[in-house]
Amino acid sequence: MDVTVSEVGPRDGLQSIKRTLPTADKLRWIAALAQAGLREIEVGSFVSPKVLPQMADCAEVVAQARTIPNLRVVALVPNLRYATMAFEAGTHVVTIPVSVSEPHSIANIRKNHPEIIAEVAAIVALRRERFPDIRVETSLSTAFGCTIQGIVPEDDVLRMAASMVEAGSDTINLADTVGYANPAQVKRLFTRLRAEVGDKTGGAHLHNTRGQGLANVVAALDAGITTFDSSQGGIGGCPYAPGATGNIVTEDLVFLLESMGLDTGIDLDRLIAARAILAEALPGEALYGHVPAAGLPKGFTPAAHVAGRMA
Repeated sequence: MDVTVSEVGPRDGLQSIKRTLPTADKLRWIAALAQAGLREIEVGSFVSPKVLPQMADCAEVVAQARTIPNLRVVALVPNLRYATMAFEAGTHVVTIPVSVSEPHSIANIRKNHPEIIAEVAAIVALRRERFPDIRVETSLSTAFGCTIQGIVPEDDVLRMAASMVEAGSDTINLADTVGYANPAQVKRLFTRLRAEVGDKTGGAHLHNTRGQGLANVVAALDAGITTFDSSQGGIGGCPYAPGATGNIVTEDLVFLLESMGLDTGIDLDRLIAARAILAEALPGEALYGHVPAAGLPKGFTPAAHVAGRMA
């Protein structure tokens, strides 16, 4: 594969929907996504069920997802307590949201910057001591702007990235939490991030709130980024950022990448078919996507087939 598409719908998507998707349907959906070729899925978050009842079954979902061959199981954790639960559940990767905007951090996880840096260091210390095979990723949210703070200086992003490396994070991702990013900004900031943290540079979590999502993907590709988060049907967004809806649609992202000749390892027909599980289990919930609506172009050939034919 040339590019990794990391599906975040079961976490970022479902946590933003008031209704709770039954566990059995969630597991059917994750299995269908894996059968379509997705090799990394953020299956949920370990958080208080009082805050996000949609995620109350996360340990069970992780356990079942781990039985799917060749699937990297990811879960989001806000602090050491829930990271411990994720580690014990057997998650392959934990992602810690760290907002570059301190007002957003306080609204999202009730921690200021010194507190969250200390929390990340504590999570890494526990990982080193008891769970050495589990990866710890930091996702720098509001890296491109914040609905609470407004402009987020790029130097602040780089300083926080350096702090996360010092705290022991394996990978530093950048997230356009509220859909403020533009392509020039995305390319510039990822280029600077790579210069700052080198091979700890991770992937891009981009939203399509203002229609810039796929353009920002191309800009990130130009900066050398090869991992992208997306959500089937475009469901989800940050519940603590007013107006911040609109994850990139997985189906549209995969089509973009494959049409550019980049192999994702994903079967688009199977991916589009997996939407039926969501539509059936969450009737009336809005699902987005241009490719599912218009279909694949006549004669469309996935990148892997083209490469095989050329070889």
